[in-house]
Amino acid sequence: MSKTESNQEPVWLVIIRLLRWHKPEGRLILMIPALWAVFLAAAGKPPLPLVGVIVLGTLATSAVGCVVNDLWDRNIDPQVERTRDRPLASRALSIKVGIVVAIVSLFCAAVLAFYLNPLSFWLSVAAVPVILLYPGAKRVFPVPQLVLSIAWGFAVLISWSAVTQTLSPATWLLWGATVCWTLAFDTVYAMSDREDDRRIGVNSSALFFGKSAPMAIAIFFAGTILLLGWVGVLVHLHLAFWISLVIASIAWIWQSLRLRQPHLPNPVYGKIFRQNVWIGFILLAGMIAGFL
Repeated sequence: MSKTESNQEPVWLVIIRLLRWHKPEGRLILMIPALWAVFLAAAGKPPLPLVGVIVLGTLATSAVGCVVNDLWDRNIDPQVERTRDRPLASRALSIKVGIVVAIVSLFCAAVLAFYLNPLSFWLSVAAVPVILLYPGAKRVFPVPQLVLSIAWGFAVLISWSAVTQTLSPATWLLWGATVCWTLAFDTVYAMSDREDDRRIGVNSSALFFGKSAPMAIAIFFAGTILLLGWVGVLVHLHLAFWISLVIASIAWIWQSLRLRQPHLPNPVYGKIFRQNVWIGFILLAGMIAGFL
């Protein structure tokens, strides 16, 4: 079996780390808004083949994003405690291998996109530049998490239009909820890197908002709640959805209060980020049950 020279780890395991498949939370949290959209657009009963395409498509797309991000940051990541062991940062994989993995992942996403209708296909094409340019945003844009949030929002637009072949007011409200939610949880994630980012000279929403970051996150969560509730009204969701939204709201309020505590250890930010995966799935279950 071929192994990397640096750590004697099998190459395929290093590639799994490059794709972050050993940390499924980041893959699932992209999948959640796409599943929200496909189930809401189909009134809780989307075609199973389409659900499969959406799931595989988000995995392929997130793979592209991870590799491109690491290619952009291969000389920055070694200076950040959380990222210094990433395969391209640690030189466990070469740039050439990284580019090949990115191209293969993009090809897989493109093949899946051909299953979609023309509107969804072209939305998929439009998402590619945002995904490719996001890692560079931290060098020139004060709130790069907003660019990531817009990229995340494409999952809603693509998935919803894949069902209905159009975009409705409810689509854009769900898009807005996804942008707000992503800004919230990714600002939490960025809080653990504040000192390293400040030292290196790259931007993040955590640095932009500074001491007001917990308040900004609370506002983003509040926007998420408001917009999801508006979607629920427009698509006539029943009690189960509103119960799930109350549960999510309580969780987000608790997280916002937790973030206001001074001198939190860095692992807490990662824990709060991971909790949002389960919150997202609780909301998805509520959306599906809300049509029953």
